[in-house]
Amino acid sequence: DVQLQAFGGGLVQDGGSLRLSCTASGLIFDDYAITWFRQAPGKERVQVSCISNSGVNRYYEDFVNGRFTVSRDNGKNTAYLQMDSLKPEDTAVYYCAKARTFNCPWVYGSSWSSSRLGYDSWGQGTLVTVSS
Repeated sequence: DVQLQAFGGGLVQDGGSLRLSCTASGLIFDDYAITWFRQAPGKERVQVSCISNSGVNRYYEDFVNGRFTVSRDNGKNTAYLQMDSLKPEDTAVYYCAKARTFNCPWVYGSSWSSSRLGYDSWGQGTLVTVSS
């Protein structure tokens, strides 16, 4: 079975940094794109960033505004999301998801009901809390 595990969340102050990791097992990791989503309390889950299987193609939602960097190490079956200049509005549970294909099924501003169709495996989520 495919399993994804996201970790690295925690409590950080406004302006701080965190690096999230997503480890995968039960799949040929470098065959699939990986996307990071987040869900703030009381809000819909939204996509944050996606990286293609090779790492060549990377996408970010506009609210990232250059603060986050997505990467992957296929030799370690792990994807990362480096988050800098964090803001209180970044507070959310962050999830990683395996795409159905090697490329990112990315549509900027896609709603949850649409974006979720491109993925078939999810990590359990890791909580990021940014205090003001």
